[in-house]
Amino acid sequence: MKTLIILAHPNIKSSKINKALCESIKNTSDITLHNLHEIYPDGKIDALKEIELLKSHDKIVFQFPLYWFSSPSILKEWQDVVFSSILYGKNPKMLSGKTFQIITSIGSPKEKYTSDGRNQKSIDEILMPMNMSASYMNMKPQDVFGVYNAMGITNEELSKATSDYQKILINS
Repeated sequence: MKTLIILAHPNIKSSKINKALCESIKNTSDITLHNLHEIYPDGKIDALKEIELLKSHDKIVFQFPLYWFSSPSILKEWQDVVFSSILYGKNPKMLSGKTFQIITSIGSPKEKYTSDGRNQKSIDEILMPMNMSASYMNMKPQDVFGVYNAMGITNEELSKATSDYQKILINS
């Protein structure tokens, strides 16, 4: 299965979690890491280029740090430009049957993302609009993979998260 990771991280070089995750799969065949901030520093998404990239992959992953209960703005811009171009273009069903997954790093511990926690919602509930968009595009969403406690993650926790990340991507 060919996997496309659409990475939306404004400063991957100083990231602890996302940088470690990405480096762990850097030389893996059948995984393409597509860094939106690097490719589009001006934020202007090339829909045709992105559509060609999507065509050649079976699994589409959105990877980003959680910002204000959502993604960095470049990923929203990507969705608006690319998904709209597909939906209203010549082949609106081109993503049908592809697998979709969200991978996100989250600043707070997991217990903050429960009905009784500070944020009152699970990460799946918070990111539901992205999974709904994927479903609308006829993709098959998988469970969100979240790495919690970014502000206080230990080396051991990061090592486990990296191992789990590799299993998700390499064994998918």
